[in-house]
Amino acid sequence: MKSGDSATAITRASKSNLALAFVAMSGERRRDITTFYAFCRVIDDIVDDINSDDETKRDRLGSWRRSLREKFSGEPSLATSVRALMDRYAITPEMLEEIITGVEMDIETRRYATFEELRVYCYRVASAVGLVSIEIFGYANPRCREYAVALGLALQMTNIIRDVAVDLTIGRIYLPGEDLARFEYGESDLASHVYDSRFTRLMNFEATRAQQFFAEAARVLPPEDRRAMLPAEIMASVYKALLERIVRDNFRVFEKQYRLGRLEKFRRVTVPFFKLLDGRSGQPPFASRTL
Repeated sequence: MKSGDSATAITRASKSNLALAFVAMSGERRRDITTFYAFCRVIDDIVDDINSDDETKRDRLGSWRRSLREKFSGEPSLATSVRALMDRYAITPEMLEEIITGVEMDIETRRYATFEELRVYCYRVASAVGLVSIEIFGYANPRCREYAVALGLALQMTNIIRDVAVDLTIGRIYLPGEDLARFEYGESDLASHVYDSRFTRLMNFEATRAQQFFAEAARVLPPEDRRAMLPAEIMASVYKALLERIVRDNFRVFEKQYRLGRLEKFRRVTVPFFKLLDGRSGQPPFASRTL
């Protein structure tokens, strides 16, 4: 299988919301964002592999780091395609290493005392992904980098809120310790799935933080780059809808996994297209305002 075919297969198999963004792209840029997404998926899967010990995981991530700078026998199968991205765009090895360092944090770091500590993690696994992505999308205004950082933080905070129960099963708590203390909700409460007013107030606090990052991303997005950032805006639309659903449902993350259905995703995917076309609210006439 060619590396390009492999990247496409990885993307399709992931069934991730991120792949939705590709509907707004075509040609070489679509191929290249698919390659980049496959890279992100592969290194993330390395860390989540329950059949590998920590040393093996670090060795495999180390091979990826090396492959960003040189070709060698036995390198990861996608390495040649990933190096080609650095030849075509303003993407440096350091930018990709930042993402590797982020996923590597999951090997040892299972708790975050403060939001500032968590923010570093979110920047590496999400904002850094956005900073590479916008180079592939193409942009004119450097403020797009601010947009990528803010949107990445918003998306990752939404993931953290959605996956509280799932992360617990693998011993990870991303909710900052200082936030748990603020609402007098302990790790033992979280482990026992205690669902009370302390928990809902804690989760509303985190949701507000995510919403502020979404608002910041919308504020700094340069008008002249709205077309180029359409794939990112699709992701923003989908994840905002997901967050809205969780908030409306009062954060019942212990008893259900939140996903958007196909029709809901379609509605949210169309919103950025309409915004681009008419410059107004972006709400298509056939879409419900509450999903």
